[in-house]
Amino acid sequence: MSSQPLLEVPNRGLITICLMVATLMQALDSTIAVVSLPYMQGGLAASSEQIDWVLTSFVIGAAVMTAPSGWLASRFGRKNVLMTSLIGFTVTSMLCGLSTSLTEIVAFRFLQGLFGSQLVPLSQSTMIDIYPEEKRGQAMAIWGLGVMVGPILGPTLGGYLTDFYNWRYIFFVNLPFGVLGTIGIAALMPRRTHRPKMTFDWFGFGLLAMALVGLQLMLDRGQEKDWLSSPEILIEAVIAGFGFYFFVVHLVTTSRQPFLQLALFRDVNITSAMVTMLGVGAIILASSALLAPYLQDLADYPVRTAGLVMAPRGFGTMAAMWLAGRLSARVDPRKLMTFGVAVVSYSLYRMMNWLPDVAVAEVVTTIVLQGFGLGFVFIPLQVAAYATLRPDLRGEAAGMLNLCRNVGSAVGTSITAALLVRNEQTEHSVLSQFASPLNRALDGTPAVHRYLDLLTHGGAALLNHMIDAQSAIIAYSDDYKFLMLMTLPLLILFFIMRRPRQSGGPREAAVMD
Repeated sequence: MSSQPLLEVPNRGLITICLMVATLMQALDSTIAVVSLPYMQGGLAASSEQIDWVLTSFVIGAAVMTAPSGWLASRFGRKNVLMTSLIGFTVTSMLCGLSTSLTEIVAFRFLQGLFGSQLVPLSQSTMIDIYPEEKRGQAMAIWGLGVMVGPILGPTLGGYLTDFYNWRYIFFVNLPFGVLGTIGIAALMPRRTHRPKMTFDWFGFGLLAMALVGLQLMLDRGQEKDWLSSPEILIEAVIAGFGFYFFVVHLVTTSRQPFLQLALFRDVNITSAMVTMLGVGAIILASSALLAPYLQDLADYPVRTAGLVMAPRGFGTMAAMWLAGRLSARVDPRKLMTFGVAVVSYSLYRMMNWLPDVAVAEVVTTIVLQGFGLGFVFIPLQVAAYATLRPDLRGEAAGMLNLCRNVGSAVGTSITAALLVRNEQTEHSVLSQFASPLNRALDGTPAVHRYLDLLTHGGAALLNHMIDAQSAIIAYSDDYKFLMLMTLPLLILFFIMRRPRQSGGPREAAVMD
């Protein structure tokens, strides 16, 4: 294979900076809104469950448009798609910051996710094209730094912007970077030949998109509408069910080339990896979406402190990815993933036992452990997923892994948000049974009797506030327990996977060629 890049470019370094900006913007916006959710909730008059739609709408928008990214680049040209994505991402970011209602910001965040879905895969493929083979490892390390720095900086930057200005600036901050990135790509990036007559399975893609959107709407609005007792939720459930059913039928029976080949699902390793990525995606976003309001509403952390405390998880992930990358060539990746899941489960067990007076050191240690465990799942999963896969299926496999991560993040966040609201209501009704004048504990010391006198409005309100806080603590604990139990079935998938052969063997050489 030639060591020359596919595209000869005179300004490779400047193009790399522009691509890093595009990648960083998308990665940053996946987490920057997490710590600002309590402030958005008040500003947009939303419930604690509804405000999570700000996160899930972005993720599901990115998931929907992940599949056709390769076709769009081939059909319209990678440079044109990148510029359009950057402009659309920047404009919708500004519209998010200008939103005056929950409906507006959810719609604009969905559009932001649609445009942002192209930035990461097209930036990565461009980096591969403009660097010669002997420098691609270094180029991918530089590009990967942007992917990792975004989630690290997101909560911290979001906390500072919200504290010093207001939550709208977490979206306005994209404007200068979007403008510079667009100008740089327009001026420096060369054009590739494109294939205007290239076809795409839009029918199959439409069925999958319909199923994903229907499922997400059902999960987001189910708790508010009382689930299947609501005609709206029934309709959304039917749309999701029929969408998935006809999508599978289409893949099996179509005479044309579907955008996903059935051979992809016959490979045990990649199929197990996709299911694993669903679970990992849920943990990544759902645990952050739970942690931010817990720290601010129950533990009384300032928004700036909450952002700083949440950042170290990314450092734990980076350290684990570096270490796991070195070990993957020597140690069975299934063992490394098992270790990673064990560490993640342990971190969630610790979070399950938190109380509002939890120390900062305990929070930081726990989320660093969680990030470390996630890193030990990510890198070995990539090794195991592609070990037995045909080379011509790798592009589709990469898209499906990214799709599963996004879907898992959106679905996991919606489910934990619904469980949190329902469990809070359940625990409040249970604890309220003890708020009675007949309860001897409320008629103890004079101080207790004075402040918690149920016959006064002040005493009843104070006791109700205390019950609310205790109900929330139990509900958060139940959510973290749910996430912990969700990680354990992943261990079964690791035993199903086939162990990759040692590198250097004839089979490995053929697979990696």
